[in-house]
Amino acid sequence: MSNLPQFKEIELGDKEWADPLLAVSDYRATEYSFTSLYIWARFFGTRIARWKDWMLIRSEGEDGCANYIFPAGSGDVREVIGIMEEDAASIGKRLVLWTIEETRKKIEEAVPGRYTFSPVRSSFDYIYRTDSMISLTGKKYQPKRNFISRFKTLNPDWTYESICADTDPETCRRQLEECRKMTDEWCALNGCRHNQSMQMESCAVRKALHDFVPLKLCGGMLRCGGRLVAYTIGERLNSDTFIVHVEKAFSDVTGAYPMINRTFLEHEAAGLEYVNREDDAGDEGLRKAKLSYHPEYMLEKYLAVRR
Repeated sequence: MSNLPQFKEIELGDKEWADPLLAVSDYRATEYSFTSLYIWARFFGTRIARWKDWMLIRSEGEDGCANYIFPAGSGDVREVIGIMEEDAASIGKRLVLWTIEETRKKIEEAVPGRYTFSPVRSSFDYIYRTDSMISLTGKKYQPKRNFISRFKTLNPDWTYESICADTDPETCRRQLEECRKMTDEWCALNGCRHNQSMQMESCAVRKALHDFVPLKLCGGMLRCGGRLVAYTIGERLNSDTFIVHVEKAFSDVTGAYPMINRTFLEHEAAGLEYVNREDDAGDEGLRKAKLSYHPEYMLEKYLAVRR
């Protein structure tokens, strides 16, 4: 029998063995969220494998390359790098290894000088302090506070609802159905069918909504006069970080985005030190929006290629 890992399509049932290995690594990067891997797998050709005490992650690359994320888990780093190199060779591909600063150091220690590292700005994660995102104190957050004040003035009957399957499964089901309908309406208003990137994102959102309960996600809904105007979905990512996977609001509702952002974190993420709001995928509008919240730091990511 081959000693190489047996890669497979990622399935919900894999969460049971994957989560403990992800927890061992305790990284703050989006790529170490089972949900992120699962809901985007269709578009990146993501496949996973368990090899010893490692979770290996491989996706389709360009120009004859196979992309691997530095694995989650524990063990001999030099050995697992060798296994990934062998696996790439076995499928006739060149290995490209995605790393963050912590894992880049591990690679350099295990196989010094073997790889060159290039930063990929469009994949940097935006990491914020949770308390800052909730309190919005200080001059730099004045515009956000103004939008929230405007929202409350225009919508004195606003309400917030947590989405949680543990409290009432039937209520959760109805809430998720509302979110699905809002997603359809949002996409129609924003021209998703004419934008491939938005189509992909909306499909990932629908997958998160469909498998919300088994993925053990939590969510929040913002209503004005009973109408759903914004919702968001996230979960605990590691020991000190919350990750926001989805955030939707109608643009004609002034202040809905900053309001759902703050209120959701206040209810669902208080007590965790950081919030990961994922990358901007190189979209200038999204980059501007994420920078406007003044990240604590950017979690840098690199492509490692063998010399």
